[in-house]
Amino acid sequence: MSGLDVEPVDEVDETEADAEDDHTIEVTPTEPTSSEERETIDVDPVDEVDGPGYVLYGGKGGVGKTTMAAATALDSAAGGVRTLVVSTDPAHSLSDTFETDVPASPERIHEEYPLWGAEIDPDAALAESQTAFSAEGGALGGLGDLFGEEAPMDALFGGAMPGADEAAAMQLLLEYLDDPRFERVVVDTAPTGHTLRLLELPEIMDTMMGRIITFRQRIGGMIEGVKGMFGGAEAPDDADLQDLEILRERIERLRAVLRDPERTDFRIVMIPEEMSVFESRRLRQQLERFDIPVSTLVVNRVMEPLADVTDDVEGAFLHPNLDDCAFCQRRWDVQQRALAEAQDLFRGTDVKRVPLLAEEVRGESMLEVVAACLR
Repeated sequence: MSGLDVEPVDEVDETEADAEDDHTIEVTPTEPTSSEERETIDVDPVDEVDGPGYVLYGGKGGVGKTTMAAATALDSAAGGVRTLVVSTDPAHSLSDTFETDVPASPERIHEEYPLWGAEIDPDAALAESQTAFSAEGGALGGLGDLFGEEAPMDALFGGAMPGADEAAAMQLLLEYLDDPRFERVVVDTAPTGHTLRLLELPEIMDTMMGRIITFRQRIGGMIEGVKGMFGGAEAPDDADLQDLEILRERIERLRAVLRDPERTDFRIVMIPEEMSVFESRRLRQQLERFDIPVSTLVVNRVMEPLADVTDDVEGAFLHPNLDDCAFCQRRWDVQQRALAEAQDLFRGTDVKRVPLLAEEVRGESMLEVVAACLR
């Protein structure tokens, strides 16, 4: 297959195994880099922020979507655009990336720039009855009287409604997209599988709501007839049906926004490895099924000097030694093959590269470096 020759392991003596059972790892420390050897990072400010009002980052988990979303939002806000960055990923890491607490609902997270942040908590949204599928206060609240204290959807489905957490995230995201406080919304979506369920949800909800409206109308007529037999009770209130119609319209509006390349830039994030290329291709094919165009491909952790990617950053940055390091050379060969394949698959798409950085991307200064690569 790969030409690798692996020698079989010799039989391990049980006494030796017991003696080494502590699984101790021996680490050779490296010489720390002194502060004098580090130059101050200087990132040129963005001149003018232009582009769509909605930027969504999607892709396989662990490729750097949160970093890209945070960097894009920071750069946008630094350019004077009122920007909200939202995470719909259950494994929230916006707070870690910004090194500040990001709340569950939009709040300003930067003193100087007009930057807001929110990490959507679908479970909390469901618990607080903020969605149309909650037992109280939701658009289906009128059905609760028919099923007692049990949530209407739980009663109909024999348990929690499939995709209820995505429904909660979707409704909150709809609210943020319509919020007049923000000129741009940057979304850090969940890993690929969750993202696709989120995008499929409008179709599911649209069909479901049509059936629920018909069901409500039939039940309402029946209840009205029964009550009429026993004395003049008022007809059921149609407010809940109006709520469903409003939600349907908002979902249609979201669908239209996602399909409009002038308003939305869906960016796929990948790393230069073959499996990530395959995953990104599958994601784009799924998005094409919903007529959602992919405008940008972001390739993260590329083993090349930062200076080859952007001229907006000044400072000393370590990068892999492709001349003398055999390991770096081998990895670079792997990356080049993946990059070539990605360029071929995403022909006609704007491709952004973000180098593999020695420093962890946390905090404003490193996010500014990444943002310069994404301009």
